[in-house]
Amino acid sequence: MLCSDGEKKLSFCRSIKDGDLVIVYEKRDVMKAVKVCEASVLQNRFGVFKHSDWIGKPFGSKVLSNKGGFVYLLAPTPELWTLVLSHRTQILYIADISFLITYLEIVPGSLVLESGTGSGSLTTSLARAVAPTGHVYTFDFHQQRAASAREDFQSTGVGSLVTVGVRDIQGEGFPDEYSGLADSVFLDLPQPWLAILSAGKMLKQDGTLCSFSPCIEQVQRTCEALKSNFRDIRTFEVLLRTFEVHEGKMDICQGDEGLSVGSPPCKRRQRSSEGSTVQDSSSSPTIKAKPCADARGHTGYLTFSRLKCLS
Repeated sequence: MLCSDGEKKLSFCRSIKDGDLVIVYEKRDVMKAVKVCEASVLQNRFGVFKHSDWIGKPFGSKVLSNKGGFVYLLAPTPELWTLVLSHRTQILYIADISFLITYLEIVPGSLVLESGTGSGSLTTSLARAVAPTGHVYTFDFHQQRAASAREDFQSTGVGSLVTVGVRDIQGEGFPDEYSGLADSVFLDLPQPWLAILSAGKMLKQDGTLCSFSPCIEQVQRTCEALKSNFRDIRTFEVLLRTFEVHEGKMDICQGDEGLSVGSPPCKRRQRSSEGSTVQDSSSSPTIKAKPCADARGHTGYLTFSRLKCLS
């Protein structure tokens, strides 16, 4: 799992220990987060798995059940954590997360402000991006949600890199103690335009801001609020198209005009070297790729801007 020592240095522990959080991988779309406890067992359709058998094994290990079934034990990376976490709110997924971290220019050592925390999907990725010397300060107006997120960050090993606060950023703004210190600010709020003025005060000169909104009307009002103190205002919608790749058979037809590969299958006459005509129909294994039927569509709009420098 991802671990942080007192100096906020993020490292990767290769061996599973009692109390660690692991991602149990059954198949591509069936995974779950499990906290390792030596006396516990995991039961699923593949059988019974003893946690005691997991301790000491490296992450990525294949472990067997009492019935001979197996699962893989994976480390709780931010990418996998996004897929298995409890959805207390709508979350950001990998396509949006990777895009906004790049566009916000978040690097090791950055100080990032976030509102709201929600389920903590983005926050975990932000923590890894700023490690080992940076920090993420995230705020949510809902006290119980903030407490749950704090527990999750400890479980995934980024607790020392993230500070969770309870605050209504739309109504109160960010705390003054961060004024002029933030490299980047991220807003995921119903009315982000109400927090733009406060966010501008928090940013360093030439700092970057991103606002995530599911509706274009929110984007329009946010852009209007950004015009006075920000420049380079841009909005993006990130759509990820996933393909399934597998091996299959494709019919190959040999005709008078040479080799053709395609569908539907067909039979052509083929002349042998002696000039006689024979029927030939054959197939060979090949790699096929097709778009996934359950591809995720619209998630939201990402609006980026940069604080104007003082002349």
